Amino acid sequence: MKKVLKAIKFIILTPVVFIFVALIILSVKYSPTYVYRLITQNIADIYDYKLYENRHIQGSKDTFRFAINLNEEYVESLFQDRVDGSGFNSFDQWAEKSQTTALIFIRRDTILYEKYFNGFSKDSYFHSQSMAKSFISFLIGAAIDEGLISGVNDPMTKYIPELKERNPDFEKITIKNLLEMRSGLDYFTGYFPGTYIHLPWHDEAIGYYHPNVRKLLLKKVDIAREPGKTFQYNNYNTSYLGLIIERATNKIVSEYLQEKLWSQVMEYDALFSIDSKKSGFEYMPSRLIARAIDYARFGRLFLNNGNWNGKQIISNDWILKSTWEDKSIPRDIYPDWLGGNDCKHTYYTYQWWGDTSCDSTFRFFANGNLGQNIYVIPDKEIIIVHCGNSLEYYNEGDLMHAADLIDKK
Repeated sequence: MKKVLKAIKFIILTPVVFIFVALIILSVKYSPTYVYRLITQNIADIYDYKLYENRHIQGSKDTFRFAINLNEEYVESLFQDRVDGSGFNSFDQWAEKSQTTALIFIRRDTILYEKYFNGFSKDSYFHSQSMAKSFISFLIGAAIDEGLISGVNDPMTKYIPELKERNPDFEKITIKNLLEMRSGLDYFTGYFPGTYIHLPWHDEAIGYYHPNVRKLLLKKVDIAREPGKTFQYNNYNTSYLGLIIERATNKIVSEYLQEKLWSQVMEYDALFSIDSKKSGFEYMPSRLIARAIDYARFGRLFLNNGNWNGKQIISNDWILKSTWEDKSIPRDIYPDWLGGNDCKHTYYTYQWWGDTSCDSTFRFFANGNLGQNIYVIPDKEIIIVHCGNSLEYYNEGDLMHAADLIDKK
């Protein structure tokens, strides 16, 4: 009996001891704060910013406001296939179950649809998730326009020279490589078997919960493959871009974002979460928080080639390079699900995504986890903003499908 009890105790205690030891190792390697955040916050959602220190970004006191001419029935009809395919009885039921929080449809500067769902309103903050990447890219363009950054072909080590002391190969990585997710940086993406839950050493989790991301970038992140040869969606690329902006402008990113964009274009204030009060580094890839209608304004700026009511906020050249497909990039470096060499496929540019059509038209969009999108259809002068908190009954493909239906309805 004693042997049986001893065996049971061993079976019970072994995993406990293993977990305890693993947590200690993770705490030593990444910090106790990282482990605490990993355990308590678990999977990222749109309310994460409430758990962090946030820097405030002030909007303009006098900016452009869209006209309003609602056509709600028409806009909701564009999503009817998704509603039916998801098994729901109505658009409102789909909006509720898909955890949609905002949907805005603008054509030729006129709002046809603006509704908020699941407890959100026009005045709510909406977590950008990875749409923030497109804003960081904008700031790189702004710094180039100012002459603070020479150009996208600059090696990243021109602005972060200490990296080449750790690994000389960092000098081979250009700003363009970072913008296009073609840097070759090492980025581990493992999950617990049979789940979509990140392993504790998954780099997305490390970069998201680490209390000193700047130190992580300078001391830990390394190179796995030759720059320019492969594509890997990697949050460290955007974080390095943010660090380059800091170095080139001598300003924190939220301050530069307020100067170059928010104070000229946006109506409302915004937030940018930092990794910790001690470090004070904004989480560049995904923790910009703003009003949904201001996301639409950002789309309008790019739709109008960087011009805001007669003032060139960002160069037309930067807009084109950020949103048009670079056809010199081999399609075989992208995952098959982006459409391969088909005339209708998805591409990636300077922290923006794009969709091509077989009639040579294209759309471009800022894309964030859990259903955040700024979707721009240039030939139709349309901007669609969707915000949400789930991908179970929604993804950016629904906007692509809606765009395909516009001419048919």
